[in-house]
Amino acid sequence: MLIDDVTIKIHAGNGGKGAVAFNKNLMSLGPVGGSGGNGGSISFEGVSDLSSLGQFRYKKEIRAKNGEDGKGQFNDGADGADLVLKVPIGTVIQKIGKIGTEEVLKIGEKILIAKGGHGGKGNFLFRSPKLTTPKRFQEGLSGEEFKLKLELKLIADVGLIGLPNAGKSSLLNELTEAKSKVANYAFTTLEPNLGVYYDLILADIPGLIEGASSGKGLGIKFLRHIERTKILFHLISAESENPAKDYKTVRGELKAYNEVMLEKTEYLFLSKSDTLPAVDMKKKLSALKKVNKNAIAISIHDWDSMEKVKKILNGINLKK
Repeated sequence: MLIDDVTIKIHAGNGGKGAVAFNKNLMSLGPVGGSGGNGGSISFEGVSDLSSLGQFRYKKEIRAKNGEDGKGQFNDGADGADLVLKVPIGTVIQKIGKIGTEEVLKIGEKILIAKGGHGGKGNFLFRSPKLTTPKRFQEGLSGEEFKLKLELKLIADVGLIGLPNAGKSSLLNELTEAKSKVANYAFTTLEPNLGVYYDLILADIPGLIEGASSGKGLGIKFLRHIERTKILFHLISAESENPAKDYKTVRGELKAYNEVMLEKTEYLFLSKSDTLPAVDMKKKLSALKKVNKNAIAISIHDWDSMEKVKKILNGINLKK
């Protein structure tokens, strides 16, 4: 199961406290207390693995190492190790109760989220000509801690959208080496699937239904994955009794969620064209062209129609 929305709590490491110590060596008097080490910080790093948020499914509280306390004989405490948490590219990081968000958009990109506390000074650093035997020291500072909401929004060049059982997974499998589950019933796809067509990332977005923007069916869980998708391939099944209505339903949900989604470049396909007689197919395509004149009929079993789809993708690839 793909985890794409999770809340966790993170604690950066606390700084170690400084030491109060005096030289024990004969004829070498004076303060020798070392300072405490700095606490470990927590950063997030982008990776390509979409399932990496799954590490937080059961582990909801993450702590970095504290800095060690200072020791005698000028020995400073060791710094706590920094902690780097791997998250999928496209992850939005929200500090709950704070304004603004951070976003991990590139593989290898690191974002510092919680700073470790600074180590306290030992008594050696408080010496002076007038105070040769200071007993003063500092406690280490606390590391930052936050409650975070991590939300994945897929980053894809082309998003395949449509009502359930519109043939999105089949098209993704045909165009790429993806192995999405395919079956002739609604909600076969319960989580996004990705495939690569040359340099293009294609995302199969799970089927929407009327009312998805208000929480029905799979709700808005997957609508957000369309936000960062640059181009939409909208599939309408030829088996639908009213393809034009299906088209308007999905467009209506996109608008209700975020009107900006309607501004994305869209290609409309009447899928599964091999399932109907040619006369019936022509009628349904004609009806669909009344709401979008650029609609074309395709079938994964029809070489010519697949070549049309590939030509569109090749054109997108050249402009990338």
